[in-house]
Amino acid sequence: MNKRIIVYILGWVLIVEGAAMQLCTITSFIYRENEGIYFFLTGLVSAAVGVLAVKVKKKKNMVLYQKAGFAATGLSWILMSLVAALPFFLSGEIPNYLDAFFESASGFTTTGATILTNVEGLSHGMLLWRSVMVLLGGMGVIVFLLALIPKLGGQQNIYLMKAESPGPIIGKSMPKMRNYATLLYSIYLGLVALEIILLLCGGMDFFNAVNTSFSTAGTGGFGIHNDNMAAYHSHYLQTVIAVFMMLFGINFSVYILILARKFKQAFKIEELWFYFGFIAVSTAIITFSVMPVFENNFGESLHNSFFYVSSIITTTGFGIRDVNDWPQLAKGVILIITFVGAMAGSTGGGFKISRIIILAKEVKKELSMLIHPRNIRTIKMDGKSVDHNVTRNTSVYLVVYLAIFLGSFLLISIEGRDMVTSFTSVAATLNNTGPGLNDVGPVGNYADFSVLSKLVFIFDMIAGRLELFPILILLTPSVWKKA
Repeated sequence: MNKRIIVYILGWVLIVEGAAMQLCTITSFIYRENEGIYFFLTGLVSAAVGVLAVKVKKKKNMVLYQKAGFAATGLSWILMSLVAALPFFLSGEIPNYLDAFFESASGFTTTGATILTNVEGLSHGMLLWRSVMVLLGGMGVIVFLLALIPKLGGQQNIYLMKAESPGPIIGKSMPKMRNYATLLYSIYLGLVALEIILLLCGGMDFFNAVNTSFSTAGTGGFGIHNDNMAAYHSHYLQTVIAVFMMLFGINFSVYILILARKFKQAFKIEELWFYFGFIAVSTAIITFSVMPVFENNFGESLHNSFFYVSSIITTTGFGIRDVNDWPQLAKGVILIITFVGAMAGSTGGGFKISRIIILAKEVKKELSMLIHPRNIRTIKMDGKSVDHNVTRNTSVYLVVYLAIFLGSFLLISIEGRDMVTSFTSVAATLNNTGPGLNDVGPVGNYADFSVLSKLVFIFDMIAGRLELFPILILLTPSVWKKA
């Protein structure tokens, strides 16, 4: 394995992270907070180490293959989270390093789970850092590097994109990596800017609008108020947030096609209609289920239902009220959409709608072959045959996903918490949703879990964000043996 290029990539990751921290240094300076020194020093050291890693004597062979690409991505996300925890820990705002690591891993993986019991007690710089982590983690730091660094723009580095981008659709037909990554980030930041403007129009102040938009864009759900989005009582603001959560859950390829004026091709994508259909049906079921909670007020029921469906299906995790008092049917639907997740190629987490469609079509194909064994059938999406490797990878992903989920659930159960809390905490972290039910509901947090449980959650958050395999490959001894 080409370890030199892995070091090179890790170096650039540290440089980008160090630069990002200076946004928080400036914010702390504006608000006259002493915590800015921790961002400045951590960022400076991070960038310096990164420069050293980049400038180490280079090998002639800078080609990246799949094994190294997956390993580099997995290591990058672990390293980012470890470094990002330092300002929290050094400032004393999160005095336990494991808790700080949990918070940073949750931010970068856009999970939104928190150990903080008083978010409003953080300084402005720390609040912004939580949101910046979500923004970077949403589209992906490696994707950012592909747009930024010419050396990482080669077609071979499809493996970096595959390792970090959610969903099973990305293939070798992708255009030039650098151009594609640049376009993705342009659309991403454009939507962020639009949301900030709309929130400002609704009367939200600039700091709140920036933090909320960053967390919405990355579908991370880190709010800056103890009561999360309930702090914004305006239905206009909550609706803008809900709509943008839904928009960021759409495959960014749809936006690329729309910009290219290929409207027919964009709106023929099956996954898009399943996504909107799932949102519509889930919202309708929950709306009528929760009407007694809202004294049969249809408008209020619809508003709350759409917000939560948009929040959970995109795995953002924003909340405007405690859903633990909702009927079992509503909570059941919420639990289901926690697993479903958003579209492939979006900033959302979860299992992904595309995988569910592929598996459903595979089941239909197998049933048809039982009835008509001589027929030859292929699975198609958007009018095109799905490669056998995609269906095989999807089936393998399901098996690995279930194995990690069950193993994590058993480890969490050692604490002896109630079944709902244990089950939904694993579902919420592995699917990068954040809030679950009961103790980890929208008004709860992960502060009281044991060291073992927090380590399991950190593993699940990073593994879930990177689609499992880049993290699992790091645990395979043969990967590190010389070829």
